[in-house]
Amino acid sequence: MNAPAAALPAIGVVIVDDQALFRAGIRMLIESQPDLRLLGEAADGASAVDVVARTAPDVVLMDLRMPVMDGIEATRRIVAAGGPTRVVVLTTFDLDEAAVRAIRAGASGFLLKDAEPDFLLAAVRTVHAGSAVVAASATAALFEHLGGRAVTPPPTAFGALTEREREIFQLAARGLSNAEIAQREFVSETTVKTHVSRVLAKLGLRDRVQLVVFAHEHGLV
Repeated sequence: MNAPAAALPAIGVVIVDDQALFRAGIRMLIESQPDLRLLGEAADGASAVDVVARTAPDVVLMDLRMPVMDGIEATRRIVAAGGPTRVVVLTTFDLDEAAVRAIRAGASGFLLKDAEPDFLLAAVRTVHAGSAVVAASATAALFEHLGGRAVTPPPTAFGALTEREREIFQLAARGLSNAEIAQREFVSETTVKTHVSRVLAKLGLRDRVQLVVFAHEHGLV
């Protein structure tokens, strides 16, 4: 008989929010899922940096507005540490300048605090998998409305993209999903995913949110 397949390790999560009641609700949600594991909590950004350093979670759910240190600076420090942890920021507002700053600091996406529980759980799994980005189109909209257009010339690495890769880059930078790009370009989703992966590798970007940031900061959209 074949040995049973080993179970995948649970996705480690840290919750950061200064409201104890909100943390309690997210804690119950995370602990109800067999593939998720709560590694810690923090009530401010400074404590969050310490908790992440100790527990090395896969995903951090990070509030933006907190005492001692806000979620933007905490995100910047966590990302700068160079670990695999991905940060998803939580915001109350649909178009929030603080979310733009957090994404520039390295967050992998953002969620509204009133998101449906199933959507939040899907977001954690999606960001951990790295195959897609939470609210990529909304991220693009945030930069369009609040972030302004950067004028910094793109690095030489951008010139290494093929014409096809630049086409895919432009569509992804506007927040289109793989399925939407595939439909527009008359190719398979697998082909789009391959192109996006190559673009990210050539530009040294971690995910599609960073691609959106790159595009706006270098005036490419």
